[in-house]
Amino acid sequence: MSTTTPKKVVVFDYGFGNVRSAERALARVGADVEITRDYERAMNADGLLVPGVGAFSACMQGLKEARGDWIIGRRLSGGRPVMGICVGMQILFERGIEHGVETEGLDEWPGAVEPLNAPVVPHMGWNTVDAPEGTELFAGLDADARFYFVHSYAVREWSLEVGNPNIRAPKVTWATHGEPFVAAVENGALWATQFHPEKSGDAGAQLLTNWIGTL
Repeated sequence: MSTTTPKKVVVFDYGFGNVRSAERALARVGADVEITRDYERAMNADGLLVPGVGAFSACMQGLKEARGDWIIGRRLSGGRPVMGICVGMQILFERGIEHGVETEGLDEWPGAVEPLNAPVVPHMGWNTVDAPEGTELFAGLDADARFYFVHSYAVREWSLEVGNPNIRAPKVTWATHGEPFVAAVENGALWATQFHPEKSGDAGAQLLTNWIGTL
């Protein structure tokens, strides 16, 4: 009887994320999880999860101090899976704009993280999403599945175009709170969600199971 070795996932600990809740959620779906900022462990893990809470600028500063920007870039250049959550997704974009101040992001995707234009901010609570056809991230989930959001900023426009027909275009999932915004992205080895799958109950567990299944 053969046994499957659990996938090794590092939750990157750079001081700006709910690392313990992420650890518990990943362990729940069968991953072998470690919380660390150690370079070798982060580079060699099957998957790297980058959480994030708080201000875009503070997260970027903390990430750079922990060499996380370099680790993410090196992993992606080698096709090694990375997943960002909440501000851990936002920092993957070109820039963040908070209180009129622009901060450079990791520029994996073009676009700006801007204040949500909504009657009530922050957007806090459960929301459905509009996932694209052929999504792997939301496989097995009903269209009315709800996910837990806590944020005041979002990417309101998706501008990356892929002109080469041999390159698979990213799959972008949207949600609406006052206006449409990017709720998740699947782009080769790089996946990300604006919501918190680790706080989204069974739906979040299914989504994390889908990610682990690709590692």
